[in-house]
Amino acid sequence: MIVTPILISLKVAFVSTLFTMSIGVLLAWIFTKHPFKGKDFFEGLIILPMVLPPSVTGYALLMLFGKNGLLGELIYKIFGTSLIFTWKAACVASFVVSLPLMYQSCKAAFINIDSNLEKAARTLGADEKRIFWKIGIPMAAPGIISGTILSFTRALGEFGATLMVAGNIPGKTQTIPIAIYFAVDSGDRRTANILVGIVVIFSFLVIYGLNIWNRKKNRY
Repeated sequence: MIVTPILISLKVAFVSTLFTMSIGVLLAWIFTKHPFKGKDFFEGLIILPMVLPPSVTGYALLMLFGKNGLLGELIYKIFGTSLIFTWKAACVASFVVSLPLMYQSCKAAFINIDSNLEKAARTLGADEKRIFWKIGIPMAAPGIISGTILSFTRALGEFGATLMVAGNIPGKTQTIPIAIYFAVDSGDRRTANILVGIVVIFSFLVIYGLNIWNRKKNRY
């Protein structure tokens, strides 16, 4: 059914974006406001999936979360099940490939915050946690929102890494991009055309809406 891959894609994109938004904001704040040794190295690891071929990212995740992988073995011992070839694995893949977008967007937003506001808050006795919630988040909100939307659309269109770690299991892990690939491969052009149309229209409307929102925000 055409509806099933759509629902799976939306579930995967929604869940992965929740983690991407939370972790991306936190990492961007830490890396922007708190210099430490090895910062460039760890920042490189965060951004690396943006430039790597998705299949390479997927293979690395497969080695890491596979039953005999470092984290996969630990997960199997604790929960008695494997993460690989489940919709949760698709969430992990989407999270990894969309995190760089969220991180870069939030980083740019935090850098543009006037540091004098933070210094004034510290002078008045505010701790770092209060500065983060009362100054950082409100002033970086446009960048956070933009990063979240871009991360969601990126997760919705993720294919290569997802196919490596989640496979193509109809009704369980078959997302829209995977369904399109196998529909074309089997000669089912009707299904492929419908799914492609849905993804293109949805993604365009999201980007168009984001541009309109940014324009109105900058105007006021």
